[in-house]
Amino acid sequence: MKSRASIPDITSAQLWVVETAVKERFGAGVVEVQVADSDIRLDPADREMTSCPTLYWTDGIAHFVIFKVGDGLYRSQFFYSKREQYGTGRREYDDLAECVSLLLKMEADQRSVRAA
Repeated sequence: MKSRASIPDITSAQLWVVETAVKERFGAGVVEVQVADSDIRLDPADREMTSCPTLYWTDGIAHFVIFKVGDGLYRSQFFYSKREQYGTGRREYDDLAECVSLLLKMEADQRSVRAA
């Protein structure tokens, strides 16, 4: 596994950005955003995984993750199960607010498709 020495930890300001967006979507106190680490391939051709700081939350239906893959660089996805995993159509973001807002919007859209 590659070291994540070059990837800074999640800051309190970054956590606040995500928590604020999540509260707007689900309501205050409903969903807890957790800070974790995830082992991912930064490039599909990489043989080794890289440990990346991660923000994770679930509302009991969908699970959401935002990976910090560099200084000010983020990737995101949501999933309902191992078979139902979705991205936003964009590989990386350099704006965390845009990353989380699009992630939440895409999941809301997918949720309405699943309900139909």
